[in-house]
Amino acid sequence: MLRVITWNIQWGLGIDETVDLRRLIHEARAIADFDVLCLQEVSDNFANLKGNDGSDQFAEFARLLPDYTALEGVGLDIPDGAGRRRRFGNMILSRLPVAQVLRYTLPWEAAATRNMPRVLLEAVVEAPTGPLRVMTTHLEYSSSDLRRAQVEGIRDAHRTAHERHLTPREDGPGTYVRLPTTSSAVLTGDFNMRSEDPVKRRISDPFENEAPRLLDAWEVANGSSPHPPSFCLFEQSNGPPHCCDFLFVTEDLASKVRRIAYDQRSQASDHQPVLLELDL
Repeated sequence: MLRVITWNIQWGLGIDETVDLRRLIHEARAIADFDVLCLQEVSDNFANLKGNDGSDQFAEFARLLPDYTALEGVGLDIPDGAGRRRRFGNMILSRLPVAQVLRYTLPWEAAATRNMPRVLLEAVVEAPTGPLRVMTTHLEYSSSDLRRAQVEGIRDAHRTAHERHLTPREDGPGTYVRLPTTSSAVLTGDFNMRSEDPVKRRISDPFENEAPRLLDAWEVANGSSPHPPSFCLFEQSNGPPHCCDFLFVTEDLASKVRRIAYDQRSQASDHQPVLLELDL
């Protein structure tokens, strides 16, 4: 059994307006004994975010989960004017051994809306049945056009991973070492769009090179039943409760989906954590 949790943590800011990373880990562990934890909105040196003390949360999560490999996917990297960097992005924390890690900068088209650069973080983990690519991302909130471009970036990353997996190549010394990879993947994150959005549906379109499609795991397990809300459940300044946090599995893994659950109790962030269980 492989258990993956994805969670937009809003830099640890709970509905009570308190930032508490230990609370997040405690609540994630209460949901499941997770093998992989995918986080979005992790910050470093951003004391100007509400409730934030400016600490390096990437390092703090690594300390809180010492038995996990902590991987950073920084999208925003800017100076603070005092000789340090400010960083904001995603994390993957894996209890399973990790092979190659990739970081894709997603397309950042010009837009008049408030926006920031976004990334896709990928880790090849050594699951009980073999290598598995786990990806996490956080798409733009303010612009459907930006999300559309970013979805194409995700599709390109998956397409090329499939082609690399199928293409024999020469191993080599040093930086040319060849590590195990696979076309099988789990994609997680805050996609900042609802389940019926055509841009979200685009993620699951077929690929010309026959890469396995990325299927919404909730729909795999529950058919046409509506997704439970994952955002604005306890605070509605961004609209009524709705779902914008999803997990996708490649179609070869569809029969392995045992359960997907949207936690409806946690108030440790403005988003709800989501659990995926795979029979691997």
